Amino acid sequence: MKNLSEAIFQITNYRFKNDAILEEALTHPSLNKRNSKNQIENYERLEFLGDSILNMVVSTILFKLFPEEKEGALAKRKTDLVCGSTIANVAKEIKLGDFIIMNNSERCNGGKRNLKNLENALEALIGAIYIDGGFKNVERFITQHWEKLANNMLIPPQDPKTSLQEWTQKNKLPLPEYELAKQTGPAHSPEFTISVCIEDHGKVSARAFSKKVAEQKAAELMLEKINSGEKNNPI
Repeated sequence: MKNLSEAIFQITNYRFKNDAILEEALTHPSLNKRNSKNQIENYERLEFLGDSILNMVVSTILFKLFPEEKEGALAKRKTDLVCGSTIANVAKEIKLGDFIIMNNSERCNGGKRNLKNLENALEALIGAIYIDGGFKNVERFITQHWEKLANNMLIPPQDPKTSLQEWTQKNKLPLPEYELAKQTGPAHSPEFTISVCIEDHGKVSARAFSKKVAEQKAAELMLEKINSGEKNNPI
């Protein structure tokens, strides 16, 4: 465990006092690990906590960096900075996947590179740093990785779901309808297929390891379909 603590210190610049909380933050649900009180010990509870802390710290970073921007623009920036793909990219950058503890089946199926696993483990690690070291330490860690991302965001991004909704409103069509078409995979790592339907433009579907991401991907595909149709049938 000392080797793990030292390795995590090298990638986070934070040294854990309680090795048990660190191990819990890096334990994948596939292990079904329980403590002496028969309580499940994996990263899911810490992930829940870390998600909230990340949102708060990133909101504070944006509030300070862009004092002239309105709430809507700040919200768009935050949505992009705390989305699953951004979190997973930060996790890949610090090679967090090397330290996720999982069973052999999950490992053989690429679990250490799985984007959802990386996202969840990093959120859990954020929660663990907060529990072990307090707000200042977790704020320092988040700021180190997210402030540069915020600074590189020249304009507030527009997510595909918002763009698609605005397009339907502009063209006086009913709002997009999203539907869970299928859910596959194990309970600890499900994959969702989401479809979106637009009147007169049919339906498209997309898969992802979270419903939110699948909806964004489906909206992006629908926008591509609409744009392709408009190019092929110019007014």
